[in-house]
Amino acid sequence: MRIGFGYDVHTFAPDRELWIGGVHIDHPLGLLGHSDADVLIHAICDALLGAAGLRDIGYHFPDTAGEYAGIDSKILLSCTMRLLRDAGYELGNIDATVVAEQPKLNPHIPDMQRTMAEVMGVPTADISIKATTSERMGFVGRREGIAAYAVALIVPR
Repeated sequence: MRIGFGYDVHTFAPDRELWIGGVHIDHPLGLLGHSDADVLIHAICDALLGAAGLRDIGYHFPDTAGEYAGIDSKILLSCTMRLLRDAGYELGNIDATVVAEQPKLNPHIPDMQRTMAEVMGVPTADISIKATTSERMGFVGRREGIAAYAVALIVPR
């Protein structure tokens, strides 16, 4: 078995939708990014790619490539799973944490788990998502953006 770690951060921006874990969340601000800026999916993709020794999300889906402008990160997650499986691995499990002062994410976690499990072709129980704040410290505490951390365990197919 192999383990990988992922981290992502995006700043809030006006006139953007907020997508986290593949779920649209009603909030006056979205996250700024080349894609839909789904901070949780990006951290998970990095954890999966890292576990398989396949570099990172920026290597496979560069923000300089026009075809990824505004892309739904669920597509990136699906492509990441294909890369993982082509390399001979399957998901063991994911443990992820989203750090945000606003909005409150706990009510959305079951939808995030279901959405990502469907995209990844794995049981919902294989995806653990937690939400916390940074106790008003740092850029997250000042409500400037959101961060996400993920660990992925993969096993040979």
